[in-house]
Amino acid sequence: MSAVSVHPLVSPWGRFGLYSFFIDAPEPAVVDTGIASSPAEGMAPALRAVGRRIEDVRWILLTHGHIDHVGGAHALWELTGRRAQVVIHEADAPLLRSRRAHVDEYLAGRGRYLDDPEGEAKATAAADAVISGEMEPDVLVKGGETIPLGGGVTVSVHAIPGHTAGSVAYAVDGQRSVFVGDAVQVHGAANGFPGFEDPAAYRASLERLRDEIRPRHLYLGHPYRRADGTPYGVELDAEQAEEALRESLDIEGRVGEAARACLCAGLRETDSPYSPFAPVAREVGYTADPTLEPSPFFTSMHGYRTHFDQKGELRSHG
Repeated sequence: MSAVSVHPLVSPWGRFGLYSFFIDAPEPAVVDTGIASSPAEGMAPALRAVGRRIEDVRWILLTHGHIDHVGGAHALWELTGRRAQVVIHEADAPLLRSRRAHVDEYLAGRGRYLDDPEGEAKATAAADAVISGEMEPDVLVKGGETIPLGGGVTVSVHAIPGHTAGSVAYAVDGQRSVFVGDAVQVHGAANGFPGFEDPAAYRASLERLRDEIRPRHLYLGHPYRRADGTPYGVELDAEQAEEALRESLDIEGRVGEAARACLCAGLRETDSPYSPFAPVAREVGYTADPTLEPSPFFTSMHGYRTHFDQKGELRSHG
C-alpha cells in the first residue's frame, strides 16, 4: 500500500495559527477543527487548492477538547452533510458536548490565579464565539482502538494524557505518521511556556511517544518553540520529532524541579504577576506575560500543585 498523503490546513486566530490536517484516505479524515470559522474560511479553500472537497470528509478526529481544536467540529460536521463521524477521547468529550465545560475548566484551574473579576464572563464569551455548536460525538475512544479509513488504511488511537486528560495521538498505521495535537509542548507556543494539566501523565506520555510510538512524521497542533525561541514547523521528520520530544522532557524536568522547590517552601502571595509561583518563573527564566490566554504557566503550575497536594511530593527527574 502506498503512503497516504497528509495536507496541513491552517486558519488564522489572534496570535496563533490553528492547524488541522487532512488525511487523504479513501474515507478522508480531518484531524482537529480549529474554531467556528475555520472549516469555511481555512479548511475548505485549502482543500480546494489540492483538488479535494470538504464535503467528502468522513472522519473528524479530535486530539483533545480545547476550544481551538474542537471549536470548528460542529461546523465541519455540517459541511460534510452531517455524514462525518466525530471521534474524541471519553475524558475530553464533555468539552465537545458543552460550552459551559470550558468555563468550568477555566474557573477550576488557571482562573484561580489570574485575579480577573471578568474572567468568567470572558471565558463564557470566548466559548460562545468560537465554538460552532455543542454536539454528541459519534465515537468515544479510550486508546487502543483502530479506525478504518477505507482501502486498507487504518489509524491507531493512543492515549497520551497530560496536556488534557483526554489527549490522544492518531497514528496512520504502516507509515508512523502521528498526530498529537498539543501533547508535545516543547517550550510552548506563543506564550513561551509548556502547558499541561497533569505533569506526571504528560511526562509519561512523552516517554511513550519516544520509546513506543516513535513517530516517523510528527504533526503538531501549533508551531511550538525550541529553547532559543525559534519555532518548529508543524510537520516534523523523525529526527526533528526526536529532538522535540527530548526538549519537551528536558524543560518539563526543569520546571518540575522548580515547582517542587516552590511548593515545598510554601506558596506565598506577592505582587509578582507570577504569584504565588514567582520562584518558578525566576528559576526557569520565564519572563513573558502569564495572564495571556490560554495561560499555560498557571495551567501547569496548578497541575504541579494538584499533584503535590495529592501525593505530598513531586518526584524528581533524573
